[in-house]
Amino acid sequence: MTANPRRVAPDAAQAAATTPRRSFRTALALGAAVSLSLVAACGSGGSEPGAGNVIESGKAPSYYPAGYKDVIAASRQEGGALTIYSNTDQENWAPVFRDFQKKYPWVKKISANNLDSDEVFQRALSEQATGASPVDVLVSNASQAWADFAERSGTLLPYKSPELAKLPANAALLPNVYAMSMDPLSIIYNSSLVKEKPTGLKSLAAIVAKDPGKYKGKITTRDVTGAFGFSVSHALTDARPGTWSTLEKLLPYGKAESSSGTQLEKVLSGEYLAGFFVSAAPAYPKVEQSGGLLALTFLDDGTVVMPRGIGIAAKAPHTATAKLFTDFVLSAEGQLAVAEGGLTSYRDGIEATEGRHTYQELIKAVGKSNVIDAKYTKVPDAEVKAFTTRWNGLLGR
Repeated sequence: MTANPRRVAPDAAQAAATTPRRSFRTALALGAAVSLSLVAACGSGGSEPGAGNVIESGKAPSYYPAGYKDVIAASRQEGGALTIYSNTDQENWAPVFRDFQKKYPWVKKISANNLDSDEVFQRALSEQATGASPVDVLVSNASQAWADFAERSGTLLPYKSPELAKLPANAALLPNVYAMSMDPLSIIYNSSLVKEKPTGLKSLAAIVAKDPGKYKGKITTRDVTGAFGFSVSHALTDARPGTWSTLEKLLPYGKAESSSGTQLEKVLSGEYLAGFFVSAAPAYPKVEQSGGLLALTFLDDGTVVMPRGIGIAAKAPHTATAKLFTDFVLSAEGQLAVAEGGLTSYRDGIEATEGRHTYQELIKAVGKSNVIDAKYTKVPDAEVKAFTTRWNGLLGR
């Protein structure tokens, strides 16, 4: 039976039954509350952390409604804590947390758990079913799982950010879910083992065809039975149906992985020679740290961009602080920090520099016609099954 990658566990029992394979890592992560000072010490991209980002401490932007001062005052009374469930790496978060603490210095502790894309929602639903969840904010770029979660009653706090008027129309992904970043998917490869640079899926397929024995089982892609893997893969073939002819040549040489982190590690070690649909967010720092061994490129035949959604839990214990955090990451101050951490800022006016990436930069690199924005809409079950069956069939699964 084909798994439905857009479904998240509806109750505590099912959530427990569908715990992903990273359970040990997750257990460690869930037990560790990451303080702002500790996260900030992790460092991030760019030679001078925070360069060019002037934070107005304790002040909302001038265009916010007068009543926003009440949100700030309420946050001061919430104990200085915030809990985030996300699939975002700590080095991506580091400058965001650092600058948020500068903005609202009474928030002393952020617990930011790095979970699987599906697990973000499974855990929240399981806890919400018991009526006692510590989660304030959810962040994930699994669009199908977001769509399923957001349509359920009592999962998200109704909230309209005052930043919306300053953002592009696609900032609102779903009711009460906003884009924190617009992260492109990439091709990565081991430059010591792959001498010819791939520029897209067609290019990679052509490289593989020149030496099929070398590449058998050495190409990695994302597992489409997971929400994120399905979302990015389906977004490409939905926008470019003709891509199936290239995938038919490429997927028989591939193996599926459930996370970009695993793909990066295995390409860097040489276990895989190349991989596609690797999120650029965790890839940027790995490429920088590899001394040229790990290389990254975008797809000149269709680069999928996956928005990273952010929403506030319906019964967030720190509701006011959650609102401050959501508004901050959408603001000009927050988007600078988002970009510094390796995520892709999309707000106009954010400059792309070394270690800081923007959506506008991607458009310049591959052209607007080659950028595919993944939608936060649910795909019918029959289509999900047909897609995953076809994809996994080509992988030989």
